[in-house]
Amino acid sequence: MTNHHHQATRGEPRVALVTCTELADLDPDDRLVLAPLAARGITAEPAVWDDPASDWTAYDLVVLRSPWDYMLRRDEFVAWAERVPTLANPADVVRWNTDKRYVGELSAAGVPTVPTSWVVPGESWQPPAESGEYVIKPAVSAGSQDTGRYDLADPEHRKLAVAHVRRLSDAGRVTMIQPYLTAVDTAGETALLFLAGPDGLAFSHAIRKGPMLTGPDFGVEGLYRPEEITARLATEAQLAVAEKTLAAVPGGSERLLYARVDLIPGPDGSPVLVELELTEPSLFLAHAAGAPERLADAITSHLPRPA
Repeated sequence: MTNHHHQATRGEPRVALVTCTELADLDPDDRLVLAPLAARGITAEPAVWDDPASDWTAYDLVVLRSPWDYMLRRDEFVAWAERVPTLANPADVVRWNTDKRYVGELSAAGVPTVPTSWVVPGESWQPPAESGEYVIKPAVSAGSQDTGRYDLADPEHRKLAVAHVRRLSDAGRVTMIQPYLTAVDTAGETALLFLAGPDGLAFSHAIRKGPMLTGPDFGVEGLYRPEEITARLATEAQLAVAEKTLAAVPGGSERLLYARVDLIPGPDGSPVLVELELTEPSLFLAHAAGAPERLADAITSHLPRPA
């Protein structure tokens, strides 16, 4: 590994873009940042988070991108994050953000969120008596894995919903249950992307995700469900909710390299938070002019200043 240190002394910063074995060459969207980084004199390379051969101390900055296989090994992933000296986003943020119970904290801080109830392993759960559609998903998940949508007016769906919660509980996983907001079917979900700028996080671009949850969860192959993504202009109301969300991040949002705020219209049409993604969100660089360059600038701004 000695040549790394020779490189470092020559002053060319080295950045690791963290991924998983299945995407060892990075997600294609993340590869868009490689050329802008090279143009800024920065060597960036993919690195698999659980590869024992990786020397994380050889990098000036280690940027989380697509380690999308940690969901069933979250404790191991968080412990790994705590051993990486120059991680973005930082390890304490990873610990907080990889368990979706953070949504409850944001709600308590006054952020409008989708109403959520939680079932911890060992608790029994029965669907609410009233009809309506509900989404059930694990508190530690990504890419809509293990996520299902249930119509409680349908007795078969009620049975499947109970079975879904039990399946997660039996696996030792916490379940989150939320009403399905029907505006998703028409408006979709809006993701607002923020990247580090000279004065902390700055809004970069927004995208729309089409509706993805068609019904009960029977298990999905692969790391994530395919998404239908289009560019979208963010509204003032969406930006206001995003700013309020970011202001509530423990330790302050100015430490963050990137953030993604996922919103959907609530029953009255005003935006509510579904998720705040600070660990490994897709950044949808391909959907906004200049986004790969803005990410490269954000990474450059996070590099340790030369002594």
